[in-house]
Amino acid sequence: QFLRRQQVLQLYRRILRAIREVPAEQDRRYLQEWARAEFKRNKEATEEDAIRMMITQGNMQLQELQRTLKLAKS
Repeated sequence: QFLRRQQVLQLYRRILRAIREVPAEQDRRYLQEWARAEFKRNKEATEEDAIRMMITQGNMQLQELQRTLKLAKS
């Protein structure tokens, strides 16, 4: 459970760092609120399979955001 918590916190930090790269402040604020709300909403989750699935989904969304940011810069 401790390792899972570390994974979740690491994912949260990586998402917030990626969001900082968004150029438009309004979009950045929206994404920050969205990320906070999602993590808060799932804070009480205890089932291992569900948590693992949410981490996987979060990583995929992070990769999509990073890809979009990379495209926007080029």
